Amino acid sequence: MDEIGVVRVLDRLEWDDLRRLVTGYTTSARYVVNKTETAAHTTITLQLLPLPEPHTRRYSHIEEETYQRYTAALSHRLSLGAYDGDLLVGLALAEPQAWNRSLWVWEFHVTETHRRQGLGRRMMDSLAELARAAGLRVIVCETQNTNVPAIHFYRQLGFELDGIDLSYYTNEDYPDGEIAVFMKRRL
Repeated sequence: MDEIGVVRVLDRLEWDDLRRLVTGYTTSARYVVNKTETAAHTTITLQLLPLPEPHTRRYSHIEEETYQRYTAALSHRLSLGAYDGDLLVGLALAEPQAWNRSLWVWEFHVTETHRRQGLGRRMMDSLAELARAAGLRVIVCETQNTNVPAIHFYRQLGFELDGIDLSYYTNEDYPDGEIAVFMKRRL
């Protein structure tokens, strides 16, 4: 029987695991994004503001096409799982991009019952080791300006804000919707 929190390369991915792990988040703040643009100067700022009450965002189910892409990504052996015995309790689905030597993390989750035990940090540090060994130069995570817990977590692990996309999800993202935030950890 495995000990709690064993991190190892993920070699298979089940629908039930995705449904159980990829659930959403709750936050008590959000980063408000403002853009000012003139012919001579463009500025994009993020300001952390408290919410009047906590906001919970639940993710809808993953589509078949996405599941197939995730399953195919396992062949690179750069995705990780954290296990409590045989139960998958943490997930880091990642795929290398050869053209710019980056490792894109498509999904990064730890079940609520296993958070704040160092599993996320161990998974990300293990991803960094695997990425370095594969000759990659950076790990990329995408999240939303509303997912403050994820942004704070990534910063604690050495990630920095590296990009904002004002229309990544829809044409109506900016100014009041969810805006894509790209965090990177250089290796």
